[in-house]
Amino acid sequence: MKRTRLAAAMGTAAIAAAGLGASTAITACGSARQAPAAAATPSGSAYAYYRSMMGTLYSGSSGMMGGTSSRGWMMGGTGYRWMMGGLDPPAWMRGRALPGYLMSSSRDPGKIMGALDAGAPGARVSASEAARLGGEVPAGATVSRAQHRIAFAATTVRLTILASPAGGPDETFRAAGLVNPTITVKAGSRVRIEIINADPDTAHGLVVTASGARSAWMPMMTARPAFPGSAAWFLGNPTSAGMHAATIAFTAATPGTYRYLCPVPGHAQEGMTGTFTVSSA
Repeated sequence: MKRTRLAAAMGTAAIAAAGLGASTAITACGSARQAPAAAATPSGSAYAYYRSMMGTLYSGSSGMMGGTSSRGWMMGGTGYRWMMGGLDPPAWMRGRALPGYLMSSSRDPGKIMGALDAGAPGARVSASEAARLGGEVPAGATVSRAQHRIAFAATTVRLTILASPAGGPDETFRAAGLVNPTITVKAGSRVRIEIINADPDTAHGLVVTASGARSAWMPMMTARPAFPGSAAWFLGNPTSAGMHAATIAFTAATPGTYRYLCPVPGHAQEGMTGTFTVSSA
């Protein structure tokens, strides 16, 4: 792996296992969906792919990922679960000042990550199914185009969000035909959001963050998930098998104003973000 390619991937804290947060239950035609692999004990093809990818990155990193202790953490089950949407970065990474060349935004890391992870195992959705789901009004929801809002009255929430689909602004989300809409749910709602990467050449993901502010350039280092299970960090480029998809499932326990955003470095700053509101009534 060339240094430039490695640097970009490592600059995202080596989350090169992009599609691995996807639910293995999603099929191309949108059948039963389940919670992401982040909550499960690491096993199977997704974990094997992750370990292979991380091994490749570490073998060429010359120790720049934090040494042998960080390597062991990243390669193991705990690191895998964090990479796939866990709540906190590892202790060795918190407060660490990464080398400047790793933090460079001169090239979109999503381009590199998308290609690296195109072949990752995980769920797939056909382009036609994705287009249909991106314009569909969710059951139990009220869509206000004037207010640019999707509001759910019930406490069971099901929603599909497309990342950077064709026919709309680049680096944005689409849900119920709206671009980056405000999503409002009731406190205590059980929320399931399917995120589909509809971008042909760039990785994307979705995380509901604990901060109401816009994210920094590298969200996964600064934007902690608001709720357990509220992150699908990265999904790779589509292939002939379909578009990568993941389903996040969480309980919106605490009223407040949050943000959903793409965690790929730079994307939230470019506008790939929206408001997620949990109302008390």
